[in-house]
Amino acid sequence: MDIPRIFNITESAHRIHNPFTPEKLATLGAALRLEAGTRVLDLGSGSGEMLCTWARDYGIIGTGIDMSRLFSEQAKLRAEELGVTDQVTFIHGDAAGYVSDEKVGVAACVGATWIGGGVAGTIELLAQSLSAGGIILIGEPYWRQLPPTEDVAKGCLAGSISEFLMLPELIASFGRLGYDVVEMVLADQDGWDRYEAAKWLTMRRWLEANPDDELANEVRARLTSEPERHAAYTREYLGWGVFALMQR
Repeated sequence: MDIPRIFNITESAHRIHNPFTPEKLATLGAALRLEAGTRVLDLGSGSGEMLCTWARDYGIIGTGIDMSRLFSEQAKLRAEELGVTDQVTFIHGDAAGYVSDEKVGVAACVGATWIGGGVAGTIELLAQSLSAGGIILIGEPYWRQLPPTEDVAKGCLAGSISEFLMLPELIASFGRLGYDVVEMVLADQDGWDRYEAAKWLTMRRWLEANPDDELANEVRARLTSEPERHAAYTREYLGWGVFALMQR
């Protein structure tokens, strides 16, 4: 079980696999007013930066599940580095359908809502692990400005304009699902740069070390096209944020 190898290559040097900077991640933890001992479930936990830093800074107890074997191993190493191995557990596995044996105070899916087949399904899945009065965290893209054409939307790696909502519409959609939005922390263009541009050096170094790999041509094509695509599309049109929800 693993994610497509191309992502393990391009994001192998990432600690955060979304457009959040470490500062934004810390802001989110502070905004949630986390208390020591709070149990946090993270579906699609990547390299574990959220759970590990929150364990260090706020004393949370965390469980993360991710399909990437590489990222799961990196998460365990990060827990050792920060001295929180007794507070966090990382499971290499499919988070789709995962329900915690013990109820949690925070249930999160930060940037991987395909796990539940979309936002609504992911919220429904997370709610099954949540204690009464707990908080759900959803990380999701939105349009900073509406793309003028479908081609521009595809330049943002969206299937179509309709794939994402504008920010007010996204917030309203949570209300229609029966949830109050009680906090939000939004990525900025610098965060997008750190997420996307960090891949470019990783790809270049990988190509130098693996010129004959079966994916070398694909990685070369991405390195050639991605800087211009990101500058023209993603950083201008696409927003991203984490939204804290509580059931009404």
